[in-house]
Amino acid sequence: MTSLPPQPLSPLDGRYAAAVGSLADYLSEAGLNRARVEVEVEWIIALTDRSLFGSAPLSDEQKTQLRSLYRDFGQAEIDWLAAKEAVTRHDVKAVEYLVRDRLSALGLDAIAELTHFACTSEDINSASYALTVKRAVEQVWLPKLRTVIGALGDLAREHRDAPMLSRTHGQPATPSTMGKEIAVFAWRLERVATQIEGGEYLAKFSGATGTWSAHLAAEPDVDWPELSRSFIEGLGVDFNVLTTQIESHDWQVELYDRVRHAGGILHNLATDVWTYISLGFFAQIPVAGATGSSTMPHKINPIRFENAEANLEISGGLFSTLAQTLVTSRMQRDLTDSTTQRNIGVAFGHSLLALDNLQRGLTEISLSRDVLLKDLDANWEVLAEAIQTVVRAEIAAGRSQITDPYALLKDLTRGRRVGGPELAEFVRGLDIGDAAKERLLALTPATYAGLADDLVSRLA
Repeated sequence: MTSLPPQPLSPLDGRYAAAVGSLADYLSEAGLNRARVEVEVEWIIALTDRSLFGSAPLSDEQKTQLRSLYRDFGQAEIDWLAAKEAVTRHDVKAVEYLVRDRLSALGLDAIAELTHFACTSEDINSASYALTVKRAVEQVWLPKLRTVIGALGDLAREHRDAPMLSRTHGQPATPSTMGKEIAVFAWRLERVATQIEGGEYLAKFSGATGTWSAHLAAEPDVDWPELSRSFIEGLGVDFNVLTTQIESHDWQVELYDRVRHAGGILHNLATDVWTYISLGFFAQIPVAGATGSSTMPHKINPIRFENAEANLEISGGLFSTLAQTLVTSRMQRDLTDSTTQRNIGVAFGHSLLALDNLQRGLTEISLSRDVLLKDLDANWEVLAEAIQTVVRAEIAAGRSQITDPYALLKDLTRGRRVGGPELAEFVRGLDIGDAAKERLLALTPATYAGLADDLVSRLA
């Protein structure tokens, strides 16, 4: 059997590339290397701006030329780094050599020794990961999550008055509205999204073991911690002053746990909508030309929600592994984080793919209100809760002599269906006040939804 031409091994880079490709600008190897070049370049500018080690501030034109190294980072730089790393066997060192090479081309050899000055690789990496992950989350992943939250809010408002039979433990229970149940997911996701938006993206810039030892040996009169803080915050990320050789990754653990939490809520949404479809509550809108089953022409499979469910499980597993691994580093440094962090993009890719499927899936369903009403009308026994609660109130007010209203209703309804006429006859025979009796007689399963409609208004 002949070998295939080179193919993407991951479906994220093949079948699903169109849905997740925007993450590659930040979370691919090339995206990471571009950020590394950015950090190296900006560190040179920071040092020369302060005229350290005999340097002088660069002109605006020189700074623009230098910054073009990362702003115009492209295939030529990707290829150059690949060739250099094949020799150095060290990715960050290859980046340093790239910057030095480009400095020479720009006629800036005089400041070449400021490239990677007093830095350990983790100084560059921690800042680069903070930049790339922050940009990927804020510019790609969070906007997609916000789109899904917005779609859920729209659905909740559209169906806020659509009564539906609830199911607790899979059994008929106190009715709600479809809008309120969808609103619950939007509410939960909004809370986690807000937590993610408020998170930190931390970097360190303190040398080989986090002590600024080499910095002080080279120039003891500089306030290196303050210079490092100013530099890192100037990049747009947060500064961690107290570290080992590596930034401790706690911010990543927090972020990935929160994204995994959001994924768990989305997984719950996917399985609930799938169940509502199976019950006939939602009808799927046919897509022209699409095939549901290869053998059963009538089928429209809920593929969007099933795809989202599976990809959320994959991303959740990866985020869990990332959080578990990155929280620990042996002594001052080990390299378990290096290969682990190369999978950040994979984790976000599967999560983004799930969000894309949910966004599309939510536009391909239509609420079947007639099915909801039919389901409600077949389950009048759910009014037992209302009846026994009203009887309790009547007893407390001295208007009834009934001794055990719960048992009374349990005997009537538990394990069997009770129709509307039968329930009305039961209510008319109750020893309660006329006003309470009239309220109960006016109830139907479709009108027994409490404040469900109003609760949707709590959404932003």
